Amino acid sequence: MKNTKLLTTMAVLVAIGTLGAQFLWFPAGIAKAYPVQHAVNVIAAVVLGPVPAVMIAFVIGLLRFLLGLGTFLAFPGGMFGALLAGIFYRMFERKSSAVIGEVLGTGVIGALASVPIAHVLMGSSAGVFAFVPSFVVSSVSGAFIAAFILSRVKVENMILQP
Repeated sequence: MKNTKLLTTMAVLVAIGTLGAQFLWFPAGIAKAYPVQHAVNVIAAVVLGPVPAVMIAFVIGLLRFLLGLGTFLAFPGGMFGALLAGIFYRMFERKSSAVIGEVLGTGVIGALASVPIAHVLMGSSAGVFAFVPSFVVSSVSGAFIAAFILSRVKVENMILQP
């Protein structure tokens, strides 16, 4: 039963992240900001843990890419953000640490990882200074949405971590 609940929760978060990308986005520098992706990353990291959060971020990035709602840059930004949000939440057991992990994972590490991906796969010559501000704006906006949502619900009853 626990696996069914976990997979169902993951599927719902994937659906929210994928549909939210279509309805809520804004231009942020050379990239588009998708705050729902980052909100889902933080919520998944807190409720499910780092590994399911990374899996959710990957599937959302894949669906967004296949549906034409995103680019290859969705993968490093979303996945590194989800991973660090989950790790920081596990380390410090504070929702705010998951928010910080998302911003550092996406805004710094994801932006750095996007430079070679953009160069090789997309033919873009944009450097790290072009990606960092865009990724930080996107992750901060989504992380604050998640912080607001998590402040309004009792997460302890929802946690599905082992």
